[in-house]
Amino acid sequence: MSIESGPELISGLRKFVSAEIIFGVGARRLAGGITANLGASRVLVVSDPGVIAAGWTAEAITSIERAGATCVSFSGVAPNPRSTDVASGAEIYRQNDCHMLVAVGGGSVIDCAKGIGIVISNGGSVLDFEGADLVRRPTPPLVCIPTTGGTSADLSQFAIFTDFDERRKIAVVSKSVIPDVSLIDPETLTSMDPYLTACTGLDALVHAIEAYVSLSNSPMTDVNALRAIELISGNLLGSIASQYDVECRKQVMLGSMFAGLAFSNASLGANHAMAHSLGGLLDLAHGECNAMILEHVVNFNFCEAVDRFKNIAMAMGLQISGMTATHCRRAIIRHIRDFREKAGILKTLGQVGVSRSDVPILADRAMADLCLITNPRKGKKRDIEVIYEESI
Repeated sequence: MSIESGPELISGLRKFVSAEIIFGVGARRLAGGITANLGASRVLVVSDPGVIAAGWTAEAITSIERAGATCVSFSGVAPNPRSTDVASGAEIYRQNDCHMLVAVGGGSVIDCAKGIGIVISNGGSVLDFEGADLVRRPTPPLVCIPTTGGTSADLSQFAIFTDFDERRKIAVVSKSVIPDVSLIDPETLTSMDPYLTACTGLDALVHAIEAYVSLSNSPMTDVNALRAIELISGNLLGSIASQYDVECRKQVMLGSMFAGLAFSNASLGANHAMAHSLGGLLDLAHGECNAMILEHVVNFNFCEAVDRFKNIAMAMGLQISGMTATHCRRAIIRHIRDFREKAGILKTLGQVGVSRSDVPILADRAMADLCLITNPRKGKKRDIEVIYEESI
């Protein structure tokens, strides 16, 4: 069932897809063996300057080359990957006659690698594939080593790109962009500073919350979403406080993985639709955008999924037994605000450059985002505008 078809097409039927996952400390060191098993002799390794400086990219290249393949590097990836970044990477792939891709980095790097694969197999610009199930030809093999505990691009069927000329983000949703293998190694999170840890961790929390209340939820996604909420709520603040606590970061990475499994199959909602619009128009950090508007989106959606939000509150560790729906809503919103602030995300949309004059165009673009299809409460443009205004 396609996401674009909506959950009502065939009542009760749900799918569940994922990359092959190898999780644990040291998983990144398997890159060479995995690429050899996939039969590649020339590999395009996609990364970015920060990840290269941390040493994770060199480790992957060494492992791959020891296994007998030649590596070509591409690191021209913006924090919100642009269609031009994808085109540049695809050209390097062609020029060097590469056979597969390895992405070492966060969501931007992994999405760029997905885009390169799309363009290599299908031609054109990655912007041509906006929407669901429009990637017709299989992409080259892709192995991911994620270095942030948040995006879960390494196992999802989503890829997000920026049309820089139009200042908007587009979503490509297709089983064709699910990576072949994800080597999820919690040690890579130790190179993230506290603020990046907070932003990516809050992004993962939003993934889990939106997947759990999505109109396309299922028993398979529910169990992953609730476990993700428990793990991130219980470990993110400790991970922020202690950069090199691998055990704590392991729990955050595990929570991010569970959240990714949930949202890749249940889709998302208004929070991500609105965050994509913000990131496209103003080039803001995606995780920070999600965090700044979360309490306001929960407030909007609560009435349409009361029992599910009560389960979310319990997964967060809140004592809500005997509470009325109204008191539960206040408690979960207060908790989300306090959690965000304790994580160090203190700014409002207004403080990062969003003005009220931006709101109408932001709302227009959010209304056109695929993620809004599965939001539990159907809203009009004015509803979305009010959420933005409350967040300023």
